Amino acid sequence: MDPTGKVALITGGKRMGAVVATMLAAAGADVALVYNRSRAEADDTVAAVRDLGRPPSPELRRASKAIAIQADVSSEQDCAHAVEATVAQLGRLDILINMASLYGAKPFDQLSAADWDRQMSVDLRATFLFSRAAALVMKRVGGGRIINFSDWVVASGRPRYAGYLPYYVAKAGVTALTEALALELAADQILVNAIAPGPILPPPDMSEQERASVVQNTPLGRWGGAAEIAKAVMFLVQSDFVTGETIRVDGGRHVK
Repeated sequence: MDPTGKVALITGGKRMGAVVATMLAAAGADVALVYNRSRAEADDTVAAVRDLGRPPSPELRRASKAIAIQADVSSEQDCAHAVEATVAQLGRLDILINMASLYGAKPFDQLSAADWDRQMSVDLRATFLFSRAAALVMKRVGGGRIINFSDWVVASGRPRYAGYLPYYVAKAGVTALTEALALELAADQILVNAIAPGPILPPPDMSEQERASVVQNTPLGRWGGAAEIAKAVMFLVQSDFVTGETIRVDGGRHVK
């Protein structure tokens, strides 16, 4: 798929999502960003996208359009509204990128049913709800791309860190959902894949010692940076013959 003139909807991922959004815009796509509470970050990304195509980027024919949509992705109504708002304001929907996620550790004996439900709702259920709503629109334009986000640990086939039980199960579900959706939607030329990030951006509260340990345990010896995720997204958008795959972007972390 050539991104020029296409419309992408990105949920969550306020740090990586911003880089993905601007890379898609640089390739000629219009972008809708779904945020929950991070309004300022979403507005900054919208402004950055709109600036593309103006000097010093004369090679683009026009400035990309961008909008921000507030939504609670755990709400079925909000998910449907975000897709509807994207189509209403940008005219179509060709690319869906499901990045919304919760990430946090909690000991098993402290987990509640509410913890489980919240994780599944944001990571797995929302991915299904957005995909279902977007697929209906993509069918009308002859196809599209759905890109989900899993995790390198899940893609490696076994849990490695205690304290992340709901997260691990939810992301495993995202991988399974990706494969099932790829089969269900193939006849409609909607390609569905997943990206499994590894050490891309260190959490803001991570200590220098912890950061150094990650680097030491990553064969390429460094953090990847959000641009590597955006490159993987662009590959899956532009490919016309890859579906049902999960691509690890982890610097070889899974082989060590």
